[in-house]
Amino acid sequence: MGTPYQQRLRERCLAVPEMPAPEPWRLVAGGEIAVGGLVGVGFAVHPEGGQDIAMVVSGPGHGLFDTVTGERIAREYDPEDAYPEGDDLSCPGLGPVTGVPVRIAGLYGGGLHTTAPGGWTVDVVSPDWPHHRVLLSAGGGPYTGAPGESWWHVRHVDVTELCAAGFSPSGRTLVVATSAGVTFWTRCP
Repeated sequence: MGTPYQQRLRERCLAVPEMPAPEPWRLVAGGEIAVGGLVGVGFAVHPEGGQDIAMVVSGPGHGLFDTVTGERIAREYDPEDAYPEGDDLSCPGLGPVTGVPVRIAGLYGGGLHTTAPGGWTVDVVSPDWPHHRVLLSAGGGPYTGAPGESWWHVRHVDVTELCAAGFSPSGRTLVVATSAGVTFWTRCP
């Protein structure tokens, strides 16, 4: 069953309910944006405004989302390169990032940033596998401090499959992608 320390960590994670992320983080679009058959997500930078945009890859195609509003800004239903490929697991961009390869993290591999400027960290823990908890923390991680003060259980994935969780390269966006959709938090107004 593990060491006493491991057992205390497991119990600590199991005891904390899902809670809103703290300031300055803001949940985008009121919660999960449905995307059936999602296999991965990646980030690009909007060439005009410089803000984060997210590319979502699913069985039915690719979508590009504004991570501040949750608005879908581009959609391709039958892309030539449907799934991430190559050493960098990228897909060709669409809409305002057409021609730019976008690295994708998800069911095919890859990963997103686990730290962001300001001391923010994201961890995925599975104390009751196959269920996952996404923990956002500031200055020390979820293994010290009190829940709701230095770390927050921001997403519980228990019905769908977790594909990816992490920050954009800028650190202004946090995403949790499951096989059913994406949830964004932003630090932008």
